[in-house]
Amino acid sequence: MHKDTDIVEIYYQIDNFFKDLDQFFIEHSISGPKKRRNRKFTLSNSEVATIMICFHQSGYKEFKSFYLNHVSKYMMSYFPKLVSYNRMVELQKSIALPLTLFLKMKLLGGCTGISFIDSTPIKICDNHRIHSNKVFKGISQTGCTSMGWFHGFKLHLIHNDEGYIIDFQITPGNVHDNNILKSKIILKKIYGKLFGDKGYIVNTAVFENLFMDGIHLITKLRRNMKSKCLTPLYDAYLLRKRAITETIIDQLKNISQIEHTRHRSFHNFFVNIICSLAAYQFKEKKPSLRLDLFDTKQLTLF
Repeated sequence: MHKDTDIVEIYYQIDNFFKDLDQFFIEHSISGPKKRRNRKFTLSNSEVATIMICFHQSGYKEFKSFYLNHVSKYMMSYFPKLVSYNRMVELQKSIALPLTLFLKMKLLGGCTGISFIDSTPIKICDNHRIHSNKVFKGISQTGCTSMGWFHGFKLHLIHNDEGYIIDFQITPGNVHDNNILKSKIILKKIYGKLFGDKGYIVNTAVFENLFMDGIHLITKLRRNMKSKCLTPLYDAYLLRKRAITETIIDQLKNISQIEHTRHRSFHNFFVNIICSLAAYQFKEKKPSLRLDLFDTKQLTLF
């Protein structure tokens, strides 16, 4: 299922980063008068993170089946000190912070001047069980997309034409897409052209503000809006290529299992999303555009 070099390479990168991060915390931490035990777990954080990422690359629908039927049988040579499944679930929350930093600092792609933005709902329960859900009470919200109502969160993604995710943001389900452009939290590394759907249409003031920051927002118009200028040929071509985002989201949901309704804690829900994104970034082949067939200098604004 996984090549040996893939597992070793994933573990090598994660373990080196986690060791540097632990050393950084040791050097900059303030020790209190009371000494605390610093006992290491049987399974290290690097091993837990590697197993989780391998699960999101495996195609298994449930982590329990993957851990008991695959890891415990075929990956014992890599992880000789495996713990029970229940203990493995408990250890997942310990990798939330270091793995998020690893994803943000090491795995995210760079901007090429051509970026795509979109969002996808992350359901945490069936619509019939919204009022009985207690795990995410006060955190998740009910929102609406073109596919209907849902309860949970939204994952906002920005990726380049090579298929690499540049940045992401998780919000409650009732946050409108264009609010992401107004806050600019995930636009810090973006420049050039940014393509989105009709949900990212903003007013003139926000559009001009983005333009001053070096971001040219390009979206389709709604039916009740009149076009004031003709869209350049290359921009129209790239606007039609927004389907690449749907391909990325489809892989995240159907291969990496970024969405399911079996969460029993918010920590494991968050770790599940981070591991899914990390597993996608580790993939060698990603959905990409064949812009080599065109003059890329004409496709960028600046």
